[in-house]
Amino acid sequence: MSTHLQMRSGNPALTAETFQGVRALRGEGAMTIEGTVNKTAVCLIILFAAATWTWNLGAASGGLLVIGVIGGLVTALATVFRQTWAPYTAPAYAGFEGLALGGISAAFESRYPGIASQAVFLTFGTLGSLLLAYRSGWIRATEKFKLGVFAATGAIAIVYLIGFVMSFFGASIPLIHGSGMVGIVFSLFVTAVAALNLILDFDFIEQGAERGAPQYMEWYGAFGLLVTLVWLYLEILRLLSKLQERD
Repeated sequence: MSTHLQMRSGNPALTAETFQGVRALRGEGAMTIEGTVNKTAVCLIILFAAATWTWNLGAASGGLLVIGVIGGLVTALATVFRQTWAPYTAPAYAGFEGLALGGISAAFESRYPGIASQAVFLTFGTLGSLLLAYRSGWIRATEKFKLGVFAATGAIAIVYLIGFVMSFFGASIPLIHGSGMVGIVFSLFVTAVAALNLILDFDFIEQGAERGAPQYMEWYGAFGLLVTLVWLYLEILRLLSKLQERD
């Protein structure tokens, strides 16, 4: 099997070439799983702090939400194209995403009381369950598994891109965004694919540590996990909102 296939990931932040040719120099600290976990925890603290701020602002958080979305996109692209910037851009990305998620969550909460806390618990419950399954060997990131998740993630990205383009013409893809059975099944599928991307992220970070990637890649690995967690949280939020609309 080629190196390209062995390093494939559905996460756009952790692409097939992420760790290729990237190794710690002599005397330089190397990437470790524990270090990546610690960096991820730091990013999550920053994200929660920023999200709490915009959450407490309520309706006045609209401007910060826009800043968060734009800033998150800019820092994400900067991190992907300049991995050496990750120690600075990953925490910045976490802050911007916190601003965005706080505002988005407050908007959902005003319409569906209690939905934000449910989404948070389900997101981290999924993270913990899949990490346990991965570490225990119950789920393995085989080549078929990686290619399947990659293909599903790509298909979802295409659907979302088509929907985004259609929105400029006042149209939308029928059924999938509604609270009917088709919409719920679609959200369940997307949520499942987002969750399975966590397995690819775990495997990818483990490979980076085994390959002796430089220490700054711990921040990059944390960034990649954060990208997936943000996606998973938003999809769970959307799924819960559809289910509540049916009640």
